[in-house]
Order: sequence, then structure tokens, then C-alpha cells
Amino acid sequence: MTQAERRIFLIRTLLREEIQYRGLRIPEDEAEQKRLLRALMNVRPPRPAGEAFLAVQDEYLQAETTAKGVTELAALTPVEEGIYLWQGDITTLRCGAIVNAANSGMTGCYAPCHGCIDNAIHTYAGVQLRLACAGLMAAQGHEEPAGQAKLTPAFNLPCQYVLHTVGPVVRGRVTEEDRRLLASCYRSCLALAGERGIRSVAFCCISTGEFHFPNALAAEIAVRTVRQYRGETEVVFNVFKDVDDRIYRGLLG
Repeated sequence: MTQAERRIFLIRTLLREEIQYRGLRIPEDEAEQKRLLRALMNVRPPRPAGEAFLAVQDEYLQAETTAKGVTELAALTPVEEGIYLWQGDITTLRCGAIVNAANSGMTGCYAPCHGCIDNAIHTYAGVQLRLACAGLMAAQGHEEPAGQAKLTPAFNLPCQYVLHTVGPVVRGRVTEEDRRLLASCYRSCLALAGERGIRSVAFCCISTGEFHFPNALAAEIAVRTVRQYRGETEVVFNVFKDVDDRIYRGLLG
């Protein structure tokens, strides 16, 4: 199959899964097809998929990531001993584990094509990730509290694992509890990585953006906590926005 043929196969399979989507027309434009496929994956509930679907999906997603370009941790230059700063798409980084800023449901973002990191990670990992997260949540029996961490395989991402953590949601002024919980996110991820023998972890900017934690204060807490607790684990601070790159450059080195 070509990449276009894989995309059409996946869209048709997902449309057939839900009665309300079966009359939906597949657009001819490649960009619109990609957007439709991502939207269908985003809204799909956590459930098993057939072997044929998974085989095609895996080939498709891995080819898409290769086309975007994979960044090797070994190609980065540390700004401090064992600490890196990298501006880029975290779904293209090959390292031990990347950190997902999850919500309390822990099964990903269901908003079609939403711009959050949770949505991107679940999209490019594939539908297996949502099912794995749902299994963890079913075993737990309640929503995920802020400040903890869980580990899953990364499936079609170039990293080995995904660490999922729920950051605090800031409502108004930042409280001491907000600060404590954000620091706990970083400690919990590092502790779990250490327990599992994961040698490198890439952190996104947890709780900023949708969760309204001020970027500069969040970065201060992140850097301070990582310096104190990283141990032998190599850490990448992954930033996407220029403003976060400037903030972290002012704190590191």
C-alpha cells in the first residue's frame, strides 16, 4: 500500500465502526483526509482494533513520523550535566520516555484535532495507547489525581515509553498546593522512570496552556525539581513555543 492507500483504508474502517459516520464523504484533498483521520482517531473510544487495521495504522503512523523527521537524543547537546533543552515536536523525539500532560480521565483528549500535547501523543502513538490507558484506569477504579505518574508503552512513537501525569489546574492565583502538585508531577515521573530503568525522560511544559499555570513559574519549579531529583536520569526539557524557550534558557546553564 502507498501512504495514501493506507490513509483511505484507515478512514473507511473507522467510518464503518460508527453508524452515524457511515454516510460521511471522504475528502479528496490530502490535508483534509489527514485531518479527518486524526479526528476519527481522537473520538474513537478505547476498544480493541482488528489486526489488519493495526498493521496498516502502524505502518502509516511510523511513515508519518519518519516524514516529519525523528530527533535522536544523542544528537542533542546538554546545557547542564545530564540536562537538555530542545524546542521541537515531542512526538518525534527518540529517547527513553516522553511525558504526556494528561487529564484526570487519563485516556487522552477526545476533542477532534485539538492542539494539546495529549491529543498529539495519542494521535501518533495510535489507538493502542488509549486502550492501554483505559486498562490502567479500570484497574485503578477512579480518576487520576494530580501529581502522580503512570507508564505505558509508546507504541508507534519513536520513544520507548510514555509517562502520563496530571498537573494542577490553576484557577485564579497560584496556591502553594498548585506548586506542590506541579513539583510532584516531575518527581513522580522521575521516580517511576528510575524504578523501570528508563535512562532518559523528556518533559513537556506540564500544566501550562490549558491548565493555566504561569509559564515562568512552572519552568522555575520544573528546573528546581529536576535538578534535585533526576539522579542518573538524563532529562530533556521540551518546549514548543518561543516564549518557553526563552524562559528555560534563562534558567539553565
